[in-house]
Amino acid sequence: MIDPGTLGRRLHELRAGRGLALTALAKDAGVSVSMLSAIERGEKTPTVVVLSRIADGLGLSLSRLLAGLEADRVIVRRAAEQDHVAEPGGWRRTVLTPVVPGVNFEWIRTTLPAHCDAGTFPAYAPGSHEFVAVESGTLHLGVGDAEYDLAAGDSLYFPADVAHSYANRTGRPCVYHVAALVMRARAARPAE
Repeated sequence: MIDPGTLGRRLHELRAGRGLALTALAKDAGVSVSMLSAIERGEKTPTVVVLSRIADGLGLSLSRLLAGLEADRVIVRRAAEQDHVAEPGGWRRTVLTPVVPGVNFEWIRTTLPAHCDAGTFPAYAPGSHEFVAVESGTLHLGVGDAEYDLAAGDSLYFPADVAHSYANRTGRPCVYHVAALVMRARAARPAE
């Protein structure tokens, strides 16, 4: 398990060692200053996607950023430690999975209120995958140009290298889970 305080100190040392201000790294990483600051103080445990962005901002691979921080091979993430995100429009996401070095996997539980559209998400890098399982209600899922209505108990897989969208078009809440393996786009190599 990665201790948030240890991770925060590591990030602070790496940032300071490169002479980067908090705002500069936040901009390079595409992460808010408040989120980056909270991570450095050990107050927040970032998701794999956020850690990957920070690693990119520092010019490191994710595994290099986290090298030596893993204290145990078994990682427990208690319910109180899970990230709960309230999104515009009233929908909520809970990131259920702990951060695992070198693994770009997230399991997210989402609740969409009645008549809520969570919007369209851009295509991820090739090799990305999403598995969706509906716990309750009905989910309207768009994958590229195709659309699917999934009821409680239904599940679906799609390669996530296409734009995709989630919506609840009914009068009752919808709860669903997304298990995502999100690959990072490779940075362009400089000309030699």
